Amino acid sequence: MLWAYELSVWLHVLAACAWVGGMVFLVVVLVPVVKRGDAALAAALIEGSGRRFRTLGWVCLGTLLATGTLNMHFRGIHFGDFFDGSFAQNPVARPLALKLLLFAAVLALSAVHDFLVGPRATAAWRRAPSSPEARAGRRQASLFGRVNGVLALLIVLLAVFVARGGYPS
Repeated sequence: MLWAYELSVWLHVLAACAWVGGMVFLVVVLVPVVKRGDAALAAALIEGSGRRFRTLGWVCLGTLLATGTLNMHFRGIHFGDFFDGSFAQNPVARPLALKLLLFAAVLALSAVHDFLVGPRATAAWRRAPSSPEARAGRRQASLFGRVNGVLALLIVLLAVFVARGGYPS
């Protein structure tokens, strides 16, 4: 079964790379470039890229959820352990619990951003790029994206602690 664990870890890391790397690309490369150009073209590019990345992002998040659950199982951590007190005895308990909590927050923030805030902001931007509604929508969508980006980076840090057996002493 070692091959199944290694495959699961590999898929987990690959999904994390695609998800975090995609967010970094959008924030550091795409958004600054399109903001300098024509507003209508920028709105269309952000909307199209956002839709494509939303699909990739949710596939990655689903993969992370599935492989993370499987990886915990392979490492002898089961959901019942969270409720019977045995999980707290595990050296990775604190970083893993925080990682899971942040992941749940990312799922909630991503859903709000991807299905409510982002589409509403893009629609307002397309209608009237310099309107107060469009500017407010872009700021709100940007805030959601940045918070998710910071949470993603914290999750990666916590993943290092989990893989290394807990927090450094």
